Amino acid sequence: MGGDGAPQAIISGAREAVEELGIDVILVGPVKQLRKEMGRLRSLPSGIELVDAPDVVAMDESPFSVLREKPDSSLSVCARLVRDGRAAAMVTAGNTGAAWVSAKSNLGMIEGVDRPALAVVLPRVEGRTLLLDVGANIECKPEHLVQFAVMGSLYSRHVLGVKRPSVGLMSVGEEKNKGGPKVREQYRRLASAGIRFKGAVEGRDVFSGDVDVIVTDGFTGNIILKVSEGLGEMVVSFLMEEARGSAVYGAGLLMAKGAFRNLKKKVDYSEHGGAPLLGLKGPCLVAHGRSSSRAIRNAVRSAGDYASSGIIGRIEDTIRLFRPSKHQGSEN
Repeated sequence: MGGDGAPQAIISGAREAVEELGIDVILVGPVKQLRKEMGRLRSLPSGIELVDAPDVVAMDESPFSVLREKPDSSLSVCARLVRDGRAAAMVTAGNTGAAWVSAKSNLGMIEGVDRPALAVVLPRVEGRTLLLDVGANIECKPEHLVQFAVMGSLYSRHVLGVKRPSVGLMSVGEEKNKGGPKVREQYRRLASAGIRFKGAVEGRDVFSGDVDVIVTDGFTGNIILKVSEGLGEMVVSFLMEEARGSAVYGAGLLMAKGAFRNLKKKVDYSEHGGAPLLGLKGPCLVAHGRSSSRAIRNAVRSAGDYASSGIIGRIEDTIRLFRPSKHQGSEN
C-alpha cells in the first residue's frame, strides 16, 4: 500500500478500476488498516479482495534490507500472488527500488535478460514514445541496452499498438561519433543488433522526434522523466496563472477549454498509468509515488493490458533466439 496518498488513493483507485473497467482487484496490505479505511466509504464493489501483508515499506528504506527484514511486505506478497497465478499482474506506487528487488526475487527474470528495465510512455507530437530505462539501472552495459531495445520494441508493438517500432539511442547529437566511449559502443552494438535502429537521438526527440522507443541508462532516463513531469506541470500552471490575471485571456481559455483539457490530459502522468518493469517473468507496474486515485485506476488498466498482451512469452522467445551477430531482431 505504497505512495503518498496511500491507502485512500489506492482504495479509491481500485474501486474505480472495478466499477469503470470491470477489472477485479486484490488490495494487499495490513488488513485491519484497509478495512478501517474502506469502512469510511459508503459502498464497495464486489470485485475487491483483501490479502494481508503486515510489513509496511517506507519510501526511503533500503531495497535489499526490505527483502531481508520484511519478507511479508505488500511488495513481496503482491509478487508472490502473481508468481502463484492468483493475480495477473502487480501494481505499486511505493518504493521503486524495493519494488524492483521484490519483484525480481519473487517472480524471477526471463532467461537471457540480464536486468529488468523500467519503461515509461511519454507524449509525442505524433504518437507516443517509450523511454527506458528510467531508474532501475543507473549504470548500463551496451548489451543491456540491446536487451532494452528488444523488450521495448515488443512492448511498443504488442501493448501500445505500434506496427513497426523504431529505436533510438539517447545521446548528445545525432552523429554516431558523438558522446563518450560507452555511448559510441552502445551505438555500435545497437546498429548491428538487427533491430529497427534509427541511430542516435537528442533530448528534444523524446517529444518531437520520429522514433517509437528510446533506450538509455537509468540515470539519464530518470532525469528526462522528472524534467518532463516538471515542465508539463509548469506549462499548465502558467496557462492558469495567465487566465486568472486577464479577463481576455480567461475568456480565451474558456473558449478553448476543450483543447486545454486535452493538453492537460496529454502531459498529466496520471493519465498514462504506471511504468512497466520489463524483463520479469510476471507483469509488474510501478505507479508514481504521488499517484491519485485516477492514476491508480489507469495503472490497473495498463497492468491489465500488459498481462493480456502475451508480451512476456514473446520476450522470452525473442531473447532466447536473439543473436546480434546473426542479425536476429525483435520483429516477432
